[in-house]
Amino acid sequence: MRMSSLASAVSAVSVVVVLGWAGTGLAGAAPPTCADLDGVVDANQICQIQATNPGYSLRISYPVDYPDAQSVFDYVQQTRDGFLNVAQMPDLRLMPYELDTTSTEYSSTVPPRKTQSVVFKTYQGVGGAHPTTFYQAFNWDLDQRKPITIDTLFKPGSKPFPVILPLVQAEVDKQLGQQVTIEPGDGLDPTKYQNFALTDDSLIFFFSQGDVLPEAAGALQVAIPRGPVAAMIA
Repeated sequence: MRMSSLASAVSAVSVVVVLGWAGTGLAGAAPPTCADLDGVVDANQICQIQATNPGYSLRISYPVDYPDAQSVFDYVQQTRDGFLNVAQMPDLRLMPYELDTTSTEYSSTVPPRKTQSVVFKTYQGVGGAHPTTFYQAFNWDLDQRKPITIDTLFKPGSKPFPVILPLVQAEVDKQLGQQVTIEPGDGLDPTKYQNFALTDDSLIFFFSQGDVLPEAAGALQVAIPRGPVAAMIA
Protein backbone atom coordinates (compact mmCIF):
# COMPACT_ATOMS: atom_id res chain seq x y z
CA MET A 1 0.00 0.00 0.00
CA ARG A 2 1.35 3.45 -0.90
CA MET A 3 2.19 5.49 2.19
CA SER A 4 0.52 8.91 2.31
CA SER A 5 2.27 12.16 3.14
CA LEU A 6 0.26 12.39 6.33
CA ALA A 7 1.23 8.88 7.40
CA SER A 8 4.91 9.77 6.93
CA ALA A 9 4.46 12.94 8.94
CA VAL A 10 2.67 11.11 11.74
CA SER A 11 5.52 8.59 11.95
CA ALA A 12 8.03 11.41 12.24
CA VAL A 13 5.97 13.12 14.91
CA SER A 14 5.72 9.84 16.83
CA VAL A 15 9.50 9.67 17.10
CA VAL A 16 9.73 13.27 18.29
CA VAL A 17 6.96 12.76 20.84
CA VAL A 18 8.50 9.57 22.27
CA LEU A 19 11.98 11.10 22.51
CA GLY A 20 10.59 14.28 24.01
CA TRP A 21 8.66 12.44 26.72
CA ALA A 22 11.60 10.17 27.52
CA GLY A 23 13.81 13.20 28.05
CA THR A 24 11.44 15.29 30.12
CA GLY A 25 10.31 12.67 32.63
CA LEU A 26 6.55 13.06 32.26
CA ALA A 27 5.81 9.72 33.91
CA GLY A 28 4.65 11.48 37.06
CA ALA A 29 2.81 14.29 35.29
CA ALA A 30 -0.95 14.72 35.30
CA PRO A 31 -2.85 12.71 32.64
CA PRO A 32 -3.28 14.62 29.38
CA THR A 33 -6.64 16.21 28.75
CA CYS A 34 -8.74 17.39 25.84
CA ALA A 35 -7.71 20.96 26.66
CA ASP A 36 -4.08 20.00 26.00
CA LEU A 37 -5.13 19.51 22.37
CA ASP A 38 -7.05 22.80 22.25
CA GLY A 39 -10.30 20.86 22.33
CA VAL A 40 -13.58 21.16 24.21
CA VAL A 41 -15.45 18.29 25.90
CA ASP A 42 -19.13 18.21 24.99
CA ALA A 43 -22.08 16.87 26.99
CA ASN A 44 -21.48 13.35 25.67
CA GLN A 45 -17.89 13.28 26.95
CA ILE A 46 -16.52 13.66 23.42
CA CYS A 47 -13.51 15.90 22.90
CA GLN A 48 -14.11 18.17 19.90
CA ILE A 49 -11.04 19.66 18.21
CA GLN A 50 -11.30 22.10 15.33
CA ALA A 51 -8.84 24.30 13.49
CA THR A 52 -9.38 26.16 10.24
CA ASN A 53 -7.68 28.77 8.12
CA PRO A 54 -7.67 29.53 4.38
CA GLY A 55 -5.18 26.70 3.79
CA TYR A 56 -6.73 23.84 5.74
CA SER A 57 -9.59 22.49 7.81
CA LEU A 58 -9.15 20.06 10.73
CA ARG A 59 -11.82 18.31 12.78
CA ILE A 60 -11.16 15.51 15.29
CA SER A 61 -13.46 13.98 17.89
CA TYR A 62 -12.71 11.26 20.43
CA PRO A 63 -14.19 9.90 23.70
CA VAL A 64 -12.38 11.14 26.79
CA ASP A 65 -13.57 8.21 28.93
CA TYR A 66 -11.91 5.35 27.00
CA PRO A 67 -10.00 3.21 29.58
CA ASP A 68 -6.65 3.45 27.78
CA ALA A 69 -6.79 7.22 27.68
CA GLN A 70 -3.07 7.75 27.12
CA SER A 71 -2.93 5.64 23.94
CA VAL A 72 -5.94 7.42 22.48
CA PHE A 73 -4.52 10.83 23.39
CA ASP A 74 -1.17 9.94 21.81
CA TYR A 75 -2.85 8.85 18.57
CA VAL A 76 -5.00 11.97 18.35
CA GLN A 77 -2.05 14.23 19.08
CA GLN A 78 0.15 12.54 16.48
CA THR A 79 -2.65 12.61 13.88
CA ARG A 80 -3.32 16.29 14.51
CA ASP A 81 0.34 17.34 14.58
CA GLY A 82 1.24 15.23 11.55
CA PHE A 83 -1.50 16.83 9.51
CA LEU A 84 -0.62 20.35 10.62
CA ASN A 85 3.05 19.79 9.78
CA VAL A 86 1.99 19.00 6.20
CA ALA A 87 -0.84 21.54 5.93
CA GLN A 88 1.25 24.45 7.13
CA MET A 89 3.97 23.94 4.52
CA PRO A 90 4.01 26.72 1.92
CA ASP A 91 2.87 25.50 -1.50
CA LEU A 92 0.68 26.32 -4.47
CA ARG A 93 -2.33 24.20 -3.50
CA LEU A 94 -5.54 24.70 -5.43
CA MET A 95 -7.84 23.59 -2.61
CA PRO A 96 -7.54 23.69 1.20
CA TYR A 97 -6.18 20.54 2.84
CA GLU A 98 -8.66 18.63 4.97
CA LEU A 99 -8.55 16.23 7.92
CA ASP A 100 -11.74 14.82 9.42
CA THR A 101 -11.29 12.19 12.16
CA THR A 102 -14.35 10.67 13.83
CA SER A 103 -14.60 7.91 16.42
CA THR A 104 -17.11 5.13 17.09
CA GLU A 105 -17.32 3.08 20.29
CA TYR A 106 -18.18 -0.63 20.60
CA SER A 107 -18.48 -3.01 23.54
CA SER A 108 -18.96 -6.68 24.32
CA THR A 109 -20.06 -8.49 27.46
CA VAL A 110 -19.78 -12.03 26.09
CA PRO A 111 -17.29 -14.36 27.87
CA PRO A 112 -14.40 -14.98 28.06
CA ARG A 113 -13.93 -11.23 28.64
CA LYS A 114 -15.74 -7.94 28.56
CA THR A 115 -14.30 -5.50 26.06
CA GLN A 116 -14.50 -1.87 25.05
CA SER A 117 -13.34 -0.55 21.70
CA VAL A 118 -12.95 2.77 19.96
CA VAL A 119 -12.33 3.00 16.22
CA PHE A 120 -11.06 6.13 14.50
CA LYS A 121 -11.94 6.82 10.88
CA THR A 122 -9.88 9.53 9.21
CA TYR A 123 -10.62 11.19 5.89
CA GLN A 124 -7.75 13.27 4.60
CA GLY A 125 -6.95 15.32 1.55
CA VAL A 126 -3.42 16.68 1.42
CA GLY A 127 -2.88 17.52 -2.21
CA GLY A 128 -2.78 14.02 -3.71
CA ALA A 129 -4.79 12.92 -6.71
CA HIS A 130 -7.53 11.57 -4.43
CA PRO A 131 -8.41 11.89 -0.73
CA THR A 132 -7.76 8.80 1.39
CA THR A 133 -9.53 7.17 4.31
CA PHE A 134 -7.86 5.09 6.99
CA TYR A 135 -8.72 3.48 10.33
CA GLN A 136 -7.12 3.02 13.74
CA ALA A 137 -8.73 0.82 16.39
CA PHE A 138 -8.08 0.46 20.11
CA ASN A 139 -9.44 -2.50 22.11
CA TRP A 140 -9.41 -2.91 25.87
CA ASP A 141 -9.91 -5.95 28.11
CA LEU A 142 -12.10 -4.63 30.92
CA ASP A 143 -11.50 -7.69 33.12
CA GLN A 144 -7.70 -7.87 32.89
CA ARG A 145 -7.31 -4.14 32.26
CA LYS A 146 -4.96 -4.37 29.31
CA PRO A 147 -5.03 -3.76 25.55
CA ILE A 148 -6.19 -6.43 23.10
CA THR A 149 -4.41 -6.76 19.78
CA ILE A 150 -5.03 -9.11 16.87
CA ASP A 151 -2.14 -11.20 18.22
CA THR A 152 -3.74 -11.59 21.66
CA LEU A 153 -7.38 -11.83 20.55
CA PHE A 154 -7.16 -15.52 19.71
CA LYS A 155 -5.86 -18.51 21.67
CA PRO A 156 -2.26 -19.55 20.99
CA GLY A 157 -2.09 -22.23 18.33
CA SER A 158 -5.55 -21.48 16.92
CA LYS A 159 -5.92 -20.77 13.22
CA PRO A 160 -8.77 -18.28 12.87
CA PHE A 161 -7.88 -16.65 9.55
CA PRO A 162 -8.76 -19.55 7.23
CA VAL A 163 -12.21 -19.30 8.85
CA ILE A 164 -12.35 -15.50 8.79
CA LEU A 165 -11.25 -14.92 5.19
CA PRO A 166 -14.25 -16.58 3.43
CA LEU A 167 -16.64 -14.69 5.72
CA VAL A 168 -14.90 -11.39 5.01
CA GLN A 169 -14.77 -12.15 1.29
CA ALA A 170 -18.51 -12.85 1.15
CA GLU A 171 -19.34 -9.62 2.97
CA VAL A 172 -17.01 -7.56 0.75
CA ASP A 173 -18.62 -9.01 -2.37
CA LYS A 174 -22.01 -8.09 -0.98
CA GLN A 175 -20.98 -4.53 -0.15
CA LEU A 176 -19.34 -3.91 -3.52
CA GLY A 177 -22.04 -5.68 -5.53
CA GLN A 178 -19.50 -7.81 -7.35
CA GLN A 179 -16.77 -10.32 -6.67
CA VAL A 180 -13.46 -8.62 -5.97
CA THR A 181 -11.01 -11.26 -4.80
CA ILE A 182 -8.93 -10.70 -1.69
CA GLU A 183 -5.60 -12.36 -2.39
CA PRO A 184 -4.74 -15.12 0.12
CA GLY A 185 -1.44 -13.39 0.89
CA ASP A 186 -3.46 -10.46 2.24
CA GLY A 187 -6.55 -12.27 3.47
CA LEU A 188 -4.56 -14.69 5.65
CA ASP A 189 -2.14 -12.09 6.96
CA PRO A 190 -2.93 -11.21 10.62
CA THR A 191 -1.44 -7.73 10.23
CA LYS A 192 -4.23 -6.86 7.78
CA TYR A 193 -6.77 -7.39 10.57
CA GLN A 194 -5.17 -5.24 13.25
CA ASN A 195 -8.05 -2.74 13.22
CA PHE A 196 -11.06 -4.53 14.69
CA ALA A 197 -13.81 -4.25 17.28
CA LEU A 198 -15.92 -6.73 19.21
CA THR A 199 -19.65 -6.72 19.91
CA ASP A 200 -21.75 -9.44 21.54
CA ASP A 201 -22.58 -11.02 18.19
CA SER A 202 -20.03 -9.68 15.70
CA LEU A 203 -16.35 -9.29 14.98
CA ILE A 204 -15.87 -6.16 12.91
CA PHE A 205 -12.80 -5.48 10.79
CA PHE A 206 -11.80 -2.08 9.44
CA PHE A 207 -9.65 -1.99 6.33
CA SER A 208 -8.01 1.26 5.24
CA GLN A 209 -7.75 2.04 1.54
CA GLY A 210 -5.29 -0.35 -0.08
CA ASP A 211 -5.12 -2.77 2.86
CA VAL A 212 -6.67 -5.82 1.19
CA LEU A 213 -8.04 -4.43 -2.09
CA PRO A 214 -6.90 -1.77 -4.56
CA GLU A 215 -7.25 1.78 -3.25
CA ALA A 216 -10.09 2.42 -5.70
CA ALA A 217 -12.27 0.07 -3.63
CA GLY A 218 -12.11 2.57 -0.78
CA ALA A 219 -12.05 1.91 2.95
CA LEU A 220 -14.09 -1.05 4.15
CA GLN A 221 -15.92 -1.90 7.36
CA VAL A 222 -16.71 -5.61 7.42
CA ALA A 223 -18.73 -7.33 10.17
CA ILE A 224 -18.74 -11.12 10.40
CA PRO A 225 -20.66 -13.29 12.86
CA ARG A 226 -18.73 -13.99 16.04
CA GLY A 227 -19.98 -17.57 16.29
CA PRO A 228 -17.62 -19.29 13.82
CA VAL A 229 -14.52 -18.05 15.72
CA ALA A 230 -15.96 -17.82 19.25
CA ALA A 231 -14.19 -20.95 20.46
CA MET A 232 -10.84 -19.53 19.33
CA ILE A 233 -11.15 -16.20 21.15
CA ALA A 234 -8.79 -16.13 24.14
